[in-house]
Amino acid sequence: MFKESCIFIYMNSYVKSFSEYLNDELNYSEKTVKTYLEALKEFENFLNTHHYAFLSIKKEEANQYKAFLISKGFESKTASLYLSAVRSFYRYLVEIKTISSNPFAAIRNPKVIKKLPNFLNQSESEILFTEEKPCNDLEFRNEFIIEFLYATGLRVSEACNIKLSDILLSEKKIKVMGKGRKERIVFYKACDADLFATYLNEVRPRLLNGVSSDYFLVSKTGKLTTRSVEKIVENYTRKKNIKSKVTPHTLRHTFATDLLNNGADIRSVGEMLGHESLSTTQIYTHVTAERLKQVYNHTHPRTKK
Repeated sequence: MFKESCIFIYMNSYVKSFSEYLNDELNYSEKTVKTYLEALKEFENFLNTHHYAFLSIKKEEANQYKAFLISKGFESKTASLYLSAVRSFYRYLVEIKTISSNPFAAIRNPKVIKKLPNFLNQSESEILFTEEKPCNDLEFRNEFIIEFLYATGLRVSEACNIKLSDILLSEKKIKVMGKGRKERIVFYKACDADLFATYLNEVRPRLLNGVSSDYFLVSKTGKLTTRSVEKIVENYTRKKNIKSKVTPHTLRHTFATDLLNNGADIRSVGEMLGHESLSTTQIYTHVTAERLKQVYNHTHPRTKK
């Protein structure tokens, strides 16, 4: 028992340095890092169950872990995410020369059935973006955040990390640091100009009330967290009586879907979203195809027979 405890304390020191690597080097979001650490905790349970030492894992044990996740009832998407996290951990161990090869390199993730992304339909968008006179600065900021996320298609982590120095006001664009520390330019011209200027020049300084912050989206104590923005979106949409669940990612999906529905090419949309692969963006073509199918079925006179 003492030997096993020492092994896992030893592993935890590597997990800690790995999480710092994800944060500092790869610039992963708080949510992603948290998920990776949860995955490694589950992997530690697997090691403990089978009395395996983490530095001695081979391909056979890696395959066992895949079966272990499935046997515990994890959905294919979660099992794939957990496997990817452990694979990344061992890739990191190879990079820092702790081990010579990655035992998970050749282990394929379970096949994931892709769900169509959730997005707002036209009537929901009209309800959400109907302007109401805010009662205070917090309400104004919250309304601005909804508008800003939809206008830019940003990930919530990207929006929270924008600094004032990243905003190019004269060109209405922003430098954004995305996944893998990949920088891209996003445009915010679609955001209401008066709303943007009022938030930046009046509401933001009043919210900070002398507190120093380099960040664009702020609370009364400084930078907004991703969880705070998620709550803002959730509460704002509930107040608007929108029945479907709306998250910051829903606004991102709506941004992409609306662009494609209005004639944007898929490659340009992918670049605006910061996708590394075109295949990631292609899911939105299924959304638009499904919409066309619905229009056809509801409008062609012979489909009603």
